[in-house]
Amino acid sequence: MNEHHHIVSYSKLIAIWLILLALTALTVAITRVNLGGYKVLGALVIACVKSGLVIAVFMHMKYEGRLLRWLLFLALVTLAVFIGLTFFDVLYR
Repeated sequence: MNEHHHIVSYSKLIAIWLILLALTALTVAITRVNLGGYKVLGALVIACVKSGLVIAVFMHMKYEGRLLRWLLFLALVTLAVFIGLTFFDVLYR
């Protein structure tokens, strides 16, 4: 079997780590600002960006084939649907 190994440089990993730290600080800072209901939306958007960076770089998903990417996408969409249905259930009780 022909395997391809992707080696990510330390400088790139450190840069991604610093970006994740900055996004964490932004998440904490967003809680201090009065945005109303948009506070949760902002925190969720930042969390999605952070998880995308972790999945793409640290889990090497950007080097995987199309099938594995689509399976990950399908799993995340399924999770989002179930979380959304849970929110609607709680909202309309």
